[in-house]
Amino acid sequence: MTITLGSARRQFLKGIGGGSALFFASQVTQDDDDDGYDADREDELDSPEDTDVDRIAADPTDVPDPVDWDEPRYHEITMTSEEYVAEVEPGVTFRYMTFDGQVPAPLIRVRRGDTVHLTFEVPDDLNIDAHNVDFHAVYGPGGGAEDTTLAPGDDPAKIEFSAEYPGIFIYHCAVPNMDQHISAGMFGAILVEPEDGLPSVDRELYFGQHELYTNGDPGQEGHHQFDFGAMADEDPTYVLTNGEAYAYAQDGPYGPVDVEKGERIRIFFANGGPNLTCSWHAIGNVWETYYRDGSFASEPDRYVETTPVPPGTVSAAEIETPVPGPIHLVDHALSRVVRKGNLATLEVDGDAEPDIYNPDP
Repeated sequence: MTITLGSARRQFLKGIGGGSALFFASQVTQDDDDDGYDADREDELDSPEDTDVDRIAADPTDVPDPVDWDEPRYHEITMTSEEYVAEVEPGVTFRYMTFDGQVPAPLIRVRRGDTVHLTFEVPDDLNIDAHNVDFHAVYGPGGGAEDTTLAPGDDPAKIEFSAEYPGIFIYHCAVPNMDQHISAGMFGAILVEPEDGLPSVDRELYFGQHELYTNGDPGQEGHHQFDFGAMADEDPTYVLTNGEAYAYAQDGPYGPVDVEKGERIRIFFANGGPNLTCSWHAIGNVWETYYRDGSFASEPDRYVETTPVPPGTVSAAEIETPVPGPIHLVDHALSRVVRKGNLATLEVDGDAEPDIYNPDP
């Protein structure tokens, strides 16, 4: 059996340069005698399944507006557990578990002191497993998980909590098989702005990373089943940004995120995990202002090149965009980028700035 470089990986490598593409393609193509892939994974998979949805990747530009109120508010939020078969990359299907049908789950935005009334639903026509939700922004048993645990078809659960401390925090499913459910896509972020709000920026984006553990290899066509052994070994098939391989890469299924030269951009980045720490890095840029572990109550770090984002953590960073061209957002554990689907790209549009960067001096 020969496993060749998947189409999404070819598109990524094309985006970072032809010479690199040829080199990596030659390295990633393997046969049975090579040790580059896990020999315990299956040689043959079931055929790809019909998909329930066209995409699972959340739109990184879908960010709620900044807080513009200065008195506590009451928010009614409904969240629904939804399990769908979708493509990880062309020809590769998997049954995802999600909140509201996307990975990462929607970003919730409130102000410190606000009250959230949550209604959580697990419809029996959209779910096989029981689910719940654990907010890291909540004082309370399991961050709300104990009181939101539902089997498919149970009456909706309702909880209410006060956002007592500022920052940006993860939320995730926390049933006994929580590692599987998070790996399959059940994580998101809740942003609790300080009373005085956050500094103004030109644009905000929201990304999430997680590992996907399956019985196949990266790019191997077919329907991938969840692999508990690979998860216990912390050996993922994919390490994904927004749920799909190279979803927002150049020539990826949704293309890069377009921004304008000179914009100051704030990025919210959730590492769902469930196991691996991300070495978060922007190729061709720097975290000019970095809110370590999503803390808005502490002084931010400045000009950080690469930073660890542990599983179960949301970080926030601001970048400047003084020159045109691509900014690749990666996990600098680079085998995850080259071989396992991890990449998102910002494409900065505008005139050249040769005093800052000159490609042809």
